[in-house]
Amino acid sequence: MNSRRYFIKKSALASGAVLASNSLAFSHSLYNQKEFVSNRPSKKDRTFSSQIIEEVIKETTSKLKDKELAWMFENCFPNTLDTTVHYFEENNQPDTHIITGDIPAMWLRDTTCQVWPYLPYANDDEKLKKMLVGLINRQIKCVLVDPYANAFYLDAAKVNDGEWKDDITEMKPGVFERKWEINSLTHVIRLSYEYWKTTKDTSPFNANWLKGMKLIYQTFKEQQRLENDGPYSFLRVTEHIRDTVPHYGFGHPTKKNGMIHAAFRQDDANILPLFVPDNLMAVQELRKLSEMAISLFNDTEFSEQCIAMSNQIEKAIKEDAIVQHKEFGEIYAFEVDGYGGRIMMEDPNLPGLLSLPYMGICDIDDPLYQRTRQFTLSEWNPYYEKGKAGEGLGSYHWGKGYIWPLGTISRALTSSSDEEILFCINQLKANHAGTGFIHESYKKDDPTQYNRDWFSWANTYFGEMILTLLSTHPHLLT
Repeated sequence: MNSRRYFIKKSALASGAVLASNSLAFSHSLYNQKEFVSNRPSKKDRTFSSQIIEEVIKETTSKLKDKELAWMFENCFPNTLDTTVHYFEENNQPDTHIITGDIPAMWLRDTTCQVWPYLPYANDDEKLKKMLVGLINRQIKCVLVDPYANAFYLDAAKVNDGEWKDDITEMKPGVFERKWEINSLTHVIRLSYEYWKTTKDTSPFNANWLKGMKLIYQTFKEQQRLENDGPYSFLRVTEHIRDTVPHYGFGHPTKKNGMIHAAFRQDDANILPLFVPDNLMAVQELRKLSEMAISLFNDTEFSEQCIAMSNQIEKAIKEDAIVQHKEFGEIYAFEVDGYGGRIMMEDPNLPGLLSLPYMGICDIDDPLYQRTRQFTLSEWNPYYEKGKAGEGLGSYHWGKGYIWPLGTISRALTSSSDEEILFCINQLKANHAGTGFIHESYKKDDPTQYNRDWFSWANTYFGEMILTLLSTHPHLLT
């Protein structure tokens, strides 16, 4: 069983659900609570605190007209800080290890997403700022241990003696899991760039940081596979096809076109090795890295290498990953092989096809994106789920029958429609199973059957959605 996704719970509350209304009014809560008591840990039990974030919580909850929504925001927005941060200093340098929640390991992608909504407040709280610097430092340490790994222990010397110790790949000390995902590394670039742009602080960006970034570039180059298959392969003895990689651990054959190959997307093995959302993100993040190489290090050669690779990937996407759909016209495929093969589906993680504007990869009004978005939210997407509890993006990860709130949040953040945004809010309100927290997924016919009590990325993402909508659509919430 995959330890990343392992917990299905039947809520103690009565089962049943109310399908969220499409009307421009909040639906009634399933739970009809008169008093919403905070589910945050006591102050003494919180793993990290930030004065500015506490002020944001207080101000935001006072603005929200819906008491249940305010309660959910108070529970969710600080959940990363409250429960997952291990901050310390080593040789006077900040170091921050952040677990994903109910699994005691740090995912590179998750950590960037977990702290992303706190970045705008970094200049208002020195303690928060140092925590973010510590995370940048920790991410670089992890990359230098193994750029092909996706998740890491706090103890860099720990030898994996757990569930994945027998994976047939090069497991190194400090590595919790070694599933090669492009977005593990692109999210490392994303956090560094956004921190730099937000704070103007250059203290994390030293020779070690540049060494890590050049290793990221080298890893991308290896996985373009223009000369050979590269050094990475992965096999796992498992009953789940999504947890191992075909063709002796290298993936299905491809026609090399400059796109980056990956074994996994978000914990799940790719069906075809050229995963389009991750390659679109790589185009963007390589350009950011090029800017940082020039501005911070005056490294013209590395900057030009990043731009050249970005352009190469973008050209291949335009040629091989934009396909004709009989219902929607030209849209992005989900995965391709360069030979003309394509997988047409969507997954609710970041990046995905639906979340491209949220990730800054394209404009929300881009016609190609809008056609692709229509596909992802239609019956043509095999993982769009409808049930008694509502509807939304599902995932290949659990198979059919589960709705993932991450996708519902992304839908709200990429919509300009009041009706659609409120529909998404109602879905999230109606399906938290009385906990006041966001889960990884729940059964489409019964939200009291869900997995992951404690998944801080989803919680923080929900908080980010509320703050964003208060800025862009305040009339809907206040």
